[in-house]
Amino acid sequence: MTMDLYGFWRSLATFRVRIALNLKGLDYREHPIDLFKGEQHEASFRAINPMTAVPALVEPGQPPLTQSMAIMEYLEEVYPDPPLLPASPRARAHVRAMAMLLVSDAHPLTVPRVRNYLSDVVGLDEPARMAWITHWSRAALGAFEQQLATSAGPFCAGPSPTIADICLVTQMVGARLTGFDTSQFHACNRIVDHCLELEAFARAHPLKQQDAPRPR
Repeated sequence: MTMDLYGFWRSLATFRVRIALNLKGLDYREHPIDLFKGEQHEASFRAINPMTAVPALVEPGQPPLTQSMAIMEYLEEVYPDPPLLPASPRARAHVRAMAMLLVSDAHPLTVPRVRNYLSDVVGLDEPARMAWITHWSRAALGAFEQQLATSAGPFCAGPSPTIADICLVTQMVGARLTGFDTSQFHACNRIVDHCLELEAFARAHPLKQQDAPRPR
């Protein structure tokens, strides 16, 4: 069965779902929704997600699923192998907390609709807007780095990648793409670089997507 993923090459939330689908070995085809051109506001996509945000995952005969964390939790429940959460309840809660630190505390403050509001409504100029993005990115990654202080393994929690690794990779790649200096986050960089050596992560990278801008 082939799933339909509605996303955008630059969307970190879509990036997360692509990694999860790849790690699970699931078949999907992605339909680009160009957020820069405003295609998320078209009636055809509003019927899929009234919030006009990506990603959305559609399976034949089923209503769309939205929100990257909910989609990944769904995939974990329906396609449990390989697991993206540890076995014990406490370890699972820890991984979820690490993931939510980035997905809930930082990423929503820097998405395009927030950046546009800051410039178009609040009236922030580009330096002020970038200062806003840098502040929240640094705060979240700094907290994440502290949580990794006692971890020497190749992944955030345990011997295999989890949802925490997916969320860390996408947040760090997004920061790197915007020119944000991540060099101070040594443990984060170590784990991200290791994950990006894995085909499931590398193939999901924003710059590897069909609708990504091509170098001139």
